[in-house]
Amino acid sequence: MGLTVLPAVSCPYCGRPAKLVNGAAIYGPGRFTDLFFWLCRDCAAWVGCHKNSRRAAPMGRLANAELRRWKSNAHAVFDPLWRTGPLSRADAYRKLAKALGTYPESRFCHIGWMDVEQCKAVVRICQEWR
Repeated sequence: MGLTVLPAVSCPYCGRPAKLVNGAAIYGPGRFTDLFFWLCRDCAAWVGCHKNSRRAAPMGRLANAELRRWKSNAHAVFDPLWRTGPLSRADAYRKLAKALGTYPESRFCHIGWMDVEQCKAVVRICQEWR
């Protein structure tokens, strides 16, 4: 598959352009070599690309170690709502967007694009829903 790269993805921490790399640049030789990531080496921040994207579209914003931890925490409490719970994934994100009150349209609400404070809010909200 040919890859047409999007305009430069910028690092939210330093503002410099991120570089498009394969997974070996992040996870070591031979690992995830078939997957692409946007990486800012200076900030140790990265984000994966959609697997079937011909334009290396990022799955969210670049994340440093702290944000990656909070995204993981947010997914751990949010994903069961739609994976094994009563809601579809789209309905779960619609409900979350409404609860957060910061997304006028639920289609823009996704954990991949959130910052640390938003991820903390997701954890708090989803724990209240239990």
